[in-house]
Amino acid sequence: MKVHSGEKPHECSVCLKVFPVKSNLIKHMIIHSGEKPYKCSECLRTFAHKSALVRHVKSHTGEKPYECSVCLKVFKYVSSLNTHKGIHTTDEPYKCTFCLKRFKVKSSLIQHMIIHSGEKPFHCSECLKDFRHRSTFIKHMRIHTGEKPFQCSECVKGFPNKSSLKKHLRIHTGEKPYQCSECLKDFADKSNLVRHMRVHSGEKPYQCSVCLKDLSEKTALVKHMRVHTGEKPYHCSVCLKDFTQRSSLVHHKKMHSGENPYQCAVCLKDFKEKSYLMQHMSLHSDDRQHQCSRCLKKYKKKSYLTQHMRTHINENLCPVSVCLKD
Repeated sequence: MKVHSGEKPHECSVCLKVFPVKSNLIKHMIIHSGEKPYKCSECLRTFAHKSALVRHVKSHTGEKPYECSVCLKVFKYVSSLNTHKGIHTTDEPYKCTFCLKRFKVKSSLIQHMIIHSGEKPFHCSECLKDFRHRSTFIKHMRIHTGEKPFQCSECVKGFPNKSSLKKHLRIHTGEKPYQCSECLKDFADKSNLVRHMRVHSGEKPYQCSVCLKDLSEKTALVKHMRVHTGEKPYHCSVCLKDFTQRSSLVHHKKMHSGENPYQCAVCLKDFKEKSYLMQHMSLHSDDRQHQCSRCLKKYKKKSYLTQHMRTHINENLCPVSVCLKD
């Protein structure tokens, strides 16, 4: 009868999710225990629930038993089919009395109404943050519990939410659905496209509160602020030297390790930095792009040109014997 009444008396003591029957709670608790008793015979991957194993096995068989009755598109999972069906219907019978926004299902309307009430009934006992929606609260709690229930079927990496998994999967599929309208460059993530578009627009929305310098990215602002604060959060574990940027620490560590990962393909000489290798490669090339403006002689390196220019300076000096004649 609890199923029909909507009553959910069984609550998870870890993430506070509630269930109508005790068996569902027991099944859910496996997520927090870390126990994975169901193993795939093909790839030996393990799962917390039998239903998850059944879904996973379809990735090996390629089976797609769920078919859309409208367009005949097939899906591996019934949840994917149900989501897809929304494309074929425009019926939105549930309307918000405040902003007149319409919804296909009543539950979506009820969730939306919380925005207008200003109510935040879901309270995190760890950091005291409040949330309007239960789904947002549950996602937030995973920060504290470390729970990562969404697992990649390719590399078994876990994620705290479905959207993060979806982004990650593009690494395996190579999908880049976001395209720049200016230069047609493709991106796997929308946030990367937004950042890239600032190259074309010149927009710099992040301003330093100290010197008022404008920057195009938030990460660049964080790095810049260390100029004013003197903060050096990256520490060398060998000599205890501190650095403002991670890249500087990585560069510094090569001094201790003796690592030279960049090798010249011509003479096999090794270098610590890619820039050093690029500079060295000019020795094997006939490219001499540094030209003297006086005698037009060319050099491979700017330092060689600078050294050469001194010969012309000496030419301009007046000999002492000539000056004495006057």
